[in-house]
Amino acid sequence: MADRKLFTLVSILIGISILLTYTLSAYTTILFGVNEFHFALRQAAFGIFSILVIWLLAQGDPDKLLTPIGFTLFIGSTVLMIAMPFLPDFLVSAVGGAKRWIKVFGFSLAPVEFFKIGFIYFLAWSFSRKLGYHDGMGVKEEYIRFAPYGIVFVGAMFIIAFVQNDLGQVVVIGLTLLFMLMFAGSSFRFFLTLLIGTLMFFLFFIVSAEHRILRIKSWWALAQNSVLELFPDAIAAQLRVPTEVEPYQIGHSLNAIHNGGLFGVGVANGTFKLGFLSEVHTDFVLAGLAEEFGFFGVLAVVIIFMWMLQRIFKIANRTKDQRVYLFSLGVGLLLSFAFLVNAYGISGITPIKGISVPFLSYGGSSILAASIGVGMVLMASKKAKMK
Repeated sequence: MADRKLFTLVSILIGISILLTYTLSAYTTILFGVNEFHFALRQAAFGIFSILVIWLLAQGDPDKLLTPIGFTLFIGSTVLMIAMPFLPDFLVSAVGGAKRWIKVFGFSLAPVEFFKIGFIYFLAWSFSRKLGYHDGMGVKEEYIRFAPYGIVFVGAMFIIAFVQNDLGQVVVIGLTLLFMLMFAGSSFRFFLTLLIGTLMFFLFFIVSAEHRILRIKSWWALAQNSVLELFPDAIAAQLRVPTEVEPYQIGHSLNAIHNGGLFGVGVANGTFKLGFLSEVHTDFVLAGLAEEFGFFGVLAVVIIFMWMLQRIFKIANRTKDQRVYLFSLGVGLLLSFAFLVNAYGISGITPIKGISVPFLSYGGSSILAASIGVGMVLMASKKAKMK
């Protein structure tokens, strides 16, 4: 195996996720009337299978397998996302009217998780062939060069944000695309104008749905007191949200983090997982981790996660293959942004987006798709000079 350290670090994170799923799902198992090991066993099954997938992919030949796997993920998941609204109910699972999961042998798989890996490979493959340095090009020419990718992204954004009602995934994919463009050789002016345009689209998506507006108000109700102190009273009064908007989830998330202190209350001794935070083993896993293992527990996980990212970025830096460089970089960026979006959300810095923590949150699709991405990076690392 080209990079055993990366394989080991990911395996450790998956092992931690199995432990967290068991200790944090106590209330959820009672709520759904299932065995106390129900979620832990499912996470263990997906976790062990994901580790096996990483190992198998790492044995492959990158020149023969990277492109078929990448395009299978990209095209296959795209077709599934388009078809999901038209599939019968016994084949799909829906939340809030949006069909996001396909039922397979008693499990639910989310095509969008696999689309993210496939989309990154498509970008890496195409950028390495079409894009280069921007010497002598104006912003207009760069936009013309970017137009086909923009059309693909807008199409994907429409499916994910409107059809599947999942704006958080669009944020993560959009940020990854922007930074991959910059590292592929685009100018900073183009990057900046594209970033501004993306922010405008993001605001449009927020105001186009009532539940997103309420989520922003809920977050702002918690954050406004500290922020508005910096503004004059007249401006602060206009920006203040009525107090009846209750930031329920964020408030309990912050209380769980505070309750953990430096060393935590101990494994299985957390209280905010007992119905105060909805399914804390999924989107709020970091809050549950902070309560039971404390600041040092969170710090240990962050160090492992950052070490994993360092190995991925090192692979990108050590290869001379532009396709491998951009793909490895894209996988690292995708994992980084997903972690940051979740961490900022559960700590009240930004609104909650419903993004899972890679390798830590409960969910077979998330852990398997991320593992495929890392496995492909390990396969590609054979073309890099690693130490």
